[in-house]
Order: sequence, then C-alpha cells, then structure tokens
Amino acid sequence: MEKYMLIDTHAHINSEKFAEDRSETVARALANGVGSIINMGDTMESSKHCLELTEEFSCCYAGVGIHPEEAFPMTEGDLIQLAEWTKDAKVVCIGEIGLDYYWEKDPDKRQLQRKIFIQQLDLARQLNLPVCVHNREAHGDTLDILKKEGKGIRGVMHCYSGSLEMAKELIKMGWYIGVDGPLTFKNAAKLPEIVQAIPLERILVETDCPYMAPVPKRGKRNEPAYVKYVAEKLAELRQVPFEEIAGQTTKNARELYGKLAKI
Repeated sequence: MEKYMLIDTHAHINSEKFAEDRSETVARALANGVGSIINMGDTMESSKHCLELTEEFSCCYAGVGIHPEEAFPMTEGDLIQLAEWTKDAKVVCIGEIGLDYYWEKDPDKRQLQRKIFIQQLDLARQLNLPVCVHNREAHGDTLDILKKEGKGIRGVMHCYSGSLEMAKELIKMGWYIGVDGPLTFKNAAKLPEIVQAIPLERILVETDCPYMAPVPKRGKRNEPAYVKYVAEKLAELRQVPFEEIAGQTTKNARELYGKLAKI
C-alpha cells in the first residue's frame, strides 16, 4: 500500500492553532493515508520548532528558513544557524523563502525581501539542498531572481499562483509546482487548467495548513489529513485514478526532497 501513501509537502502544524490537539492532528493524518508531513519554518523560532516536531513525531520532517513576511536583516550568525539545523537527517530543505508583494508595499521592505531571498538561495546552493519558495504577486521578480541567483538549485513553487507560461519556465529549470486547497475552490481561476497542462511528474500536493482548507472543509482550520481532497481534485481534473496521483506525487516529493527517501 505504500505507493498509495500521500505526503503533505507543506504544512505548519507548528502553528499555535494546533497547540491543543497536535498529536490528534498527526493521528488523523496517518489515518487518512498521509505517511509524511513536511513542516516549513518561517522565522528562526518556528524553524527550530519544526525541527523539534521531527523528534516528537516520526512522520514529520522540516524545512528551515525565513518567510518574506517575516523578513529581517539576516546576519552571518543566522545563516550559520540555519546551516547547522540542516545537518539533521530530517531537515529536507531551505524553506519557506521567497517574495510576498501582496502584503508588503514598502519599496525598502520589498528590497529586504529580495536580499534575504538571495542569501537563502545561496545558502541552499552551498548546502546542496532544495528550496521551497513562496511567491505572492511577485511573479516577475521571483522568476528573475531564480534565473540569476538560483542556477543549479532545485525546488518547488509552493501554493502555485502564477501563469501556465511561468509554470513551464519553472519546469524547464527542473522545478516542481505545489498545489493546495485553492485547486478545489470554485474561483480557482487558472490553476485547474495549469495542473492539466503540466506533467504529473512535476506536481506536489500540499495543505499549507492551517490556512486555505480545501472543499469540502473550506472555512475550517486546515490540517494534513485534508491533503487527500487536493489529491482527489487533481485525479478528477486529470481523469486518472486517485492511486496514480498518490503514487506519483509521493514519488515526486521523494525525488525533490532526497532526505525523505533515506529515513
């Protein structure tokens, strides 16, 4: 049955929203066919917490990094600490990093986002690790930075919101496209067409919990167990069996995040 296991490749069960029932949340995920959960850090503190969760729960893995909304002037010491955490066998990537122009309008703060994005890409290159990238309303700058500063780095464009053309560019670079709850929304816009047009071998399924719960759980707190609804929608759109989606997206996750296969 393992080939039918799902991997939630982007979660935040380190969030305070899971403080009261984290163990039960993990148990529900396992009961719903989720074999692994990758929690992504967004601050130094949350990255450390994600690492701690890998010790508490055998199915949990971690990404460590600084999210653009949490951007601050990173010191050499911060980068050294991130690098130190990646020595752990269950830290699979540098993430969640990237750009967010939806929330941030200040030019100087956007410049800071770009600076620490590049710093963390450079760190990933030095460590030979993949990256998980957040991109919200910053498509042009994100792609430009990846082409100039991300050469040789592989990663996933998490919670994909770009165009089909951008997706094709990323896939040419060896990247993956992460899809979440919005794929199931009635106002999903271009995403359903995009996931039908790109190779299944380049798609990862994620929840980004506790945010953006998929239909039929929309409006509730999202959790890793609900990644199955994203996979089911993907199967419906591509007109293939659910088992094929589960098997291929799990294979994709293991190919991107090499440490997953080693545990």
